Formats: sequence, structure tokens, C-alpha cells
Amino acid sequence: MCCKFLSDKNSPVETTGRYRILDALRGMALAGICLANFPEFALYTFQKQEIVEAMPTAAVDRVVKYLQYVFIDGKFYSLFSILFGIGFSIILSRSRQKNRNGLAVFYRRMAALAVIGFLHLMFVWSGDILLLYALLGMLLPLFGRLSDKKLLSVSAALILFPVVMDALKVLTGFDPAAPAIEATQYFNRKNGITDDNFGVWLLNARSYPEVFQFLISGAFVRIQEFAEGNRIFKVLALFILGLYIGRNRMYADLARYRPLLKQIRLYGFAAGLPLSALYAWSATGGRPAGLIVHSALYAVSVAPLCLAFLSAVSLWYLRRPEAGIFRLLAAPGRMALSNYTGQSVCGAVIFYGIGFGLGATMGLVCVELVAAGVFVLQTLFSCVWMHYLQFGPLEWLWRMFTYGKRLKLIR
Repeated sequence: MCCKFLSDKNSPVETTGRYRILDALRGMALAGICLANFPEFALYTFQKQEIVEAMPTAAVDRVVKYLQYVFIDGKFYSLFSILFGIGFSIILSRSRQKNRNGLAVFYRRMAALAVIGFLHLMFVWSGDILLLYALLGMLLPLFGRLSDKKLLSVSAALILFPVVMDALKVLTGFDPAAPAIEATQYFNRKNGITDDNFGVWLLNARSYPEVFQFLISGAFVRIQEFAEGNRIFKVLALFILGLYIGRNRMYADLARYRPLLKQIRLYGFAAGLPLSALYAWSATGGRPAGLIVHSALYAVSVAPLCLAFLSAVSLWYLRRPEAGIFRLLAAPGRMALSNYTGQSVCGAVIFYGIGFGLGATMGLVCVELVAAGVFVLQTLFSCVWMHYLQFGPLEWLWRMFTYGKRLKLIR
């Protein structure tokens, strides 16, 4: 495809001015995120151990759960976060080329994303990541003047910092998630959500107001998860790494970085796979070595394996840039925001009581097959949508808010 720009200097780049490798990586990240999130949509994650063990697929589910921790958990949201940082660098670069204030454009973009994320969190699904992305994204300009070496150093330090935080938690007993836990308990008591009905509340809900009661508590549970998992430091670290990749335009000249990509692939798999296996052992075994060791295993396994995936796909793309798999993945990747939120809608419709009510009825292997089917359908829908239209529906609204003008949607 040729690279064309809209005639108005205050308009965004057309969808034809894109790098397919970035869109394909976004598509791959969306596939992994769908597999990671659907056990929660299906309410499988919320079921008590005796219920899980009584399911007919329990033996296979244990294997799938272990493999999920090895290959999926943390890896694909990490890839999504890196791509976000790359996107920030592209926004600034293109804004400077067009002689406009890149920071103003970027902050409008983050403000719009924060609104979308808040609405998604409060009214669709409590597992939202967009609001955190928007708030942390606003910090990225603070790192814009750092040298490449300092960017990598800060990113590495932030990836390891959660280990320090968890060590302090163990040594001092201080729990940063305590306020969120208290808020969750308050709204649970207010709405009648208990340990006994927690795992089936969304299945038993027959109206949206009942779902919303759960979502209110879920929003504070999400804050609790961010605090307990030190997600702020992890996401910011990956944003900064993406900023480094974008600043050096590595995505635009993959051939030049082929030797580096091969090294990252080699060392990433060599370190990431065995360490991820240990992390999966810790996660599925209830952290037998303690919180500090579990946190350390996460830190040293997720990032290497994520980067290995990224490098392996990039090298494959260098060999066969016209392969059909990249065109297929690029379609949902071009409308990643719409597809990410669309997965939440699909999950609610399939598994909640206000939809088909299939939640809490199937084992993990069946849940993951449903997730794979949803992503396949999203891919087909995205191919058709992008054939006739320039942007995904939420991307269209997001861009119009960012640039303050109406944009043509139909090709």
C-alpha cells in the first residue's frame, strides 16, 4: 500500500500510512488477551476449587491452566503495552513533521482514552486496562528527553521494582491495596454480594442493574489487582521500552535490526521458557516459595518471553512480509480498541445471565476454545469492516476527539 496523508495538516495519517508489522503484532496481542481474559468472563476463575475439580474436563483443564501461565499470562498485555509506547513516539514524530504541538495532540488522545476506559470499566467489564493506559500514558512525555541508554535502564529498573515492593510488603506488612479492599467489601455488603454467590452473581443476573452492582465492586477489585500486582510499574516499564523502540524506528527498518532481533529471540526463549515454566509452577501451586520468589519469577520470565515472541514474529515478517497470516492479524490490529472492548461485550453476551448464560458451566479448555472462536469471528469482521471503512468505530470517535474535526469514515 502506498503512504498517503490527509490534505489538512491538522488531520491524522490515513490508514494507508501504516506499518503492517505493528498492526499484525497488535492483532497477535489481541488474540492472547482474549485467551487470557475469557476465563474471567466465563466465571471459571471465580469458581471454588471443588467445583472446578468436578468438571468433566478437569484433568485437561489443569494442563491448559499450566500452559496458560507459561505462554499467555502477562505476555500479551506486555506486548500491547510495548506497542502503546511505540504509538506514542509515532504521534510525536508525525506531529513535529506537520509543525503542530505533538504534546497537545497526545494529551487530547490520552484524555479521550481515559473516558473510553472509564466507561468500559464501570459499565462493561471490571478487567479494563485502558484507563490505566491513559493515566500512565500521560507520564510518558517526562521520559522523552532521556537518552536511549537511560530509557532502557529505567525500563529495566521498573520491571524489577515490583520485587522490591513485594519484599517490603512481606517485611513490613504494609498493604497498598487495603483501601480498595475496604471499598470492595463495603459495596459487596451493600449489594448483597457474598462469598457464596460471588462466582455466580453475573450468571444469575437477569437485568443490567444487577450486573452493574457487580461492576461497581469489580472496579475496586481492579484497583486492588493493580496495587497487589504492582501493575503501574510494569506497564510504565513497557511503555518506556516501546518509546525506545519507536524513537529508533526499529519497526520501519527491521532488516537493519535483524542481528539484534535474532539475539533477542535466542536469549528471550532460552531464558523466558524455563523461567515461565517455574512461574507457572508457582502460580498454579499457590506460590509455594513465597510472594517474593513468585514476584521475581514473574519479572524475569514475562518480559524475556514477550520480547522473544515479538522478535520471532518480526523475523518471520522479514522473510515473508506478504504471508496471509500477517494480513489476517493486521485487520483486527488496525481496530484494536474496538476489538478489545468488543471482546468484553462478547464475553458478557455469551456467559452472563443477561445473555446466553453459559458462565460457570464449562471447563477451561472449553472456555479457551470459545475465546479462540470469538477472535476468529473478530478477525473476519475486521477484514470486512476495514475493506469498506477507514477506521474501527471507536478509533473513528477517538481520532475525531483528538484532532477536533469530523473525519471521513467510508473509504
